[in-house]
Amino acid sequence: MKILIDTNIVLDFLLQREPFFQDTELLFQEINVGQVVGYVTATTLTDIFYISPRHTRSVKQARQAVSETLTVMVICPIDRAVLESAFNSGLSDFEDAVQIFSAVTQGLDAIVTRDVQGFVNSPVPVLSVQDSLQQVGKQSRGGG
Repeated sequence: MKILIDTNIVLDFLLQREPFFQDTELLFQEINVGQVVGYVTATTLTDIFYISPRHTRSVKQARQAVSETLTVMVICPIDRAVLESAFNSGLSDFEDAVQIFSAVTQGLDAIVTRDVQGFVNSPVPVLSVQDSLQQVGKQSRGGG
């Protein structure tokens, strides 16, 4: 299963934000063992570097967070076509639209987010972390 991980999910994991950390840790375990191929947009990395120091008070930890993301995730490029598709989509949240059209361009199976409602018009299926873990579990048991 190839999934785009929303920026907040990555931050929940890297910053161990409660009450979300336990589920995101399970998702990242699935990525580490190869049950899931995790994708993030290139803009997620800049967001991580911008947001992490506000929580950790450490640029060194922000650099570590970006490094870990680069090691584990496939990075979706953000080019003019993705940006124009997102801009012209009519979606009110441009950041979400960029992630949606990155997932479309990459041919991904789903987007995993806490903000399922924010992605309501996505042509790519949108899952919560819990739903994605259930789907991965079904696939690993041969259930499709």
